[in-house]
Amino acid sequence: MNSYLTSVKKQFEYYKSLGEKTIDQLPDEMLFWIPATESNSIAMIVKHLHGNMLSRWTDFLTADGEKEWRKRDTEFNNDTTTKPAAMAQWNQGWECLFNTIDTLKETDLEKVVYIRNMGHTVIEAINRQLCHYSYHIGQIVFLGKMIQNQKWQTLSIPKGASEQYNSDKLLKDKRTQHFTEDL
Repeated sequence: MNSYLTSVKKQFEYYKSLGEKTIDQLPDEMLFWIPATESNSIAMIVKHLHGNMLSRWTDFLTADGEKEWRKRDTEFNNDTTTKPAAMAQWNQGWECLFNTIDTLKETDLEKVVYIRNMGHTVIEAINRQLCHYSYHIGQIVFLGKMIQNQKWQTLSIPKGASEQYNSDKLLKDKRTQHFTEDL
């Protein structure tokens, strides 16, 4: 089970890096661009992730994951106005998550924690957040690709390069490691 905690931390780190590599490609003002009236800007998604992370990971084992102090609806106001402010939210949220993950032990994994009074094992709660964050990181990447268009620098296998990528990977000996260690 310790391998679960190590693996899930690497997964979170991977999604964090995808978001950061996207944001790094963008002009600062494009963090606040909203493509359609019912859409969110990257800054709004960052603000939502920040609120969710602080709520879910603060006092993770002892308090409901939906904190009374969280104001979820305000997370979707496009009122973050600078890239440094957005990145401060980004970093604070991830720091809260990683600090909590780093304190967990194998013996915690089957404990029950609550989110809006619904019980989850620690594993289920972690998996829930991993899926939630990857969903929103995917939105950030998609918005980045829309914004950058022809200037976009891929974060994965470039179009038309799958055959070469697979060939290179298959030339290596079989091994056991987290996929993020071989990107």
